[in-house]
Amino acid sequence: MSFTSLPYTQSIEACFVDQIGESGLTRAAYDAVLDATQPALDWLKDAHAKDTLAILRVPERRDDLTRVREVAAFLLKDTTDLFIFGIGGSSLGAQAVAQLTGWGTQSITAQSPRIHIIDNLDAWVLQSALDAVDMRTTRFLVVSKSGGTVEPALQMFAAMSAIEAAGGAKYMKHHFAVLTEPAKGGKPNALRAVAEQHGFQTIEHDPRVGGRYAVLTTVGMLPAELFGLSMDAFRQGAASVVEPIIAGAAPAHVAPAVGAALSIALQRERGANLSVLMAYADRLDRFIAWHCQLWAESLGKQGHGTTPVRALGPVDQHSQLQLYLDGPRDKMFTIFRTGTAGEGPRAKVDFTKGTGFESLGGRSIGDLADAEARATIDTLVRNGRPVRTIMVPELNERALGAMFMHFMLETIIAGKVIGVDPFDQPAVEEGKILARQYLAEMS
Repeated sequence: MSFTSLPYTQSIEACFVDQIGESGLTRAAYDAVLDATQPALDWLKDAHAKDTLAILRVPERRDDLTRVREVAAFLLKDTTDLFIFGIGGSSLGAQAVAQLTGWGTQSITAQSPRIHIIDNLDAWVLQSALDAVDMRTTRFLVVSKSGGTVEPALQMFAAMSAIEAAGGAKYMKHHFAVLTEPAKGGKPNALRAVAEQHGFQTIEHDPRVGGRYAVLTTVGMLPAELFGLSMDAFRQGAASVVEPIIAGAAPAHVAPAVGAALSIALQRERGANLSVLMAYADRLDRFIAWHCQLWAESLGKQGHGTTPVRALGPVDQHSQLQLYLDGPRDKMFTIFRTGTAGEGPRAKVDFTKGTGFESLGGRSIGDLADAEARATIDTLVRNGRPVRTIMVPELNERALGAMFMHFMLETIIAGKVIGVDPFDQPAVEEGKILARQYLAEMS
């Protein structure tokens, strides 16, 4: 049985007793959990065949991309600045997609138009951003699956108010597009009703895909198109991860099942209640943030779940590694490496002679980053810490699409094994209700 090769490799050997000693797993403990993933894989295969879990079919789709291209063209026409409003699953995936281009890193990119993905509510930040742009040439994309999320709704109304204050009230419909669920029973949700009232462009959020699982749908593909990335490549990468499940491969040959079994076994057998994800690439920072929401909100239920921790290398070697190496043995580590060796600016040998930095002569920034990533992995292993390594030779759309699908499936499989519903989030509703109450009480 052969499959399309994945654009990443996953290594878990540094998580076992024979590699790291008593903090590691026994093969028997791991194999028992891996075998327990089989019902989840059977369920996923059946769901694909019956089309009862929409995210499994998203990689095959292309019919939704025509509208994506139309709305992207509308938003980019004669535009200097474009704001994307959303929160959580309506924003983190878009940010992870955008970072492939260097967006959100400290790189200097000649981006035209300038795209601002503003998810968190911060009064000063939004005011400063709106004050700095020309409203005549600024566009807004508002994303909310339910159409009832208050944070992007308030941002949208604030932007509409700014457009009106700039004298553009009669041109309002030329500035906005809304991505939300279609009307149900002929009745639009609150956000779609506003869009229809003002004549805003609309694009559909697949109602069968939850927000935090939506990155490969229009929610992530519209930002991909806006940033000039290949939507097809994202979905091709995702398809390569689904392929073994459809074919009925054994759990050991399904990368997400391997990852899920590893996490569950380490928590059960070794008390690894924290899951540290450390990427040696700035362009994976928002991907890690996306994963943190996905994992925490999907699995943190009924006393279950592990806590995801975001880290970025090499910088967090200087802020967190001491704890990781010499603190409590309650963590599983996933280190993301990329093919960075030999890449980037290089130090001329002449400048390093006689300075005490001779070892840096002729070396590139990528050389040092690669050496530090490998050194971190080896040091963690030598100190008995379980380390999964994910190597991404080329960080591009296909690779990122594959990793999106891998970690969505890893989350779903883990939920099935530990016995929680990975698709709901009942505990967060109380806070939303109270926030609305407090807002209503303000004078």
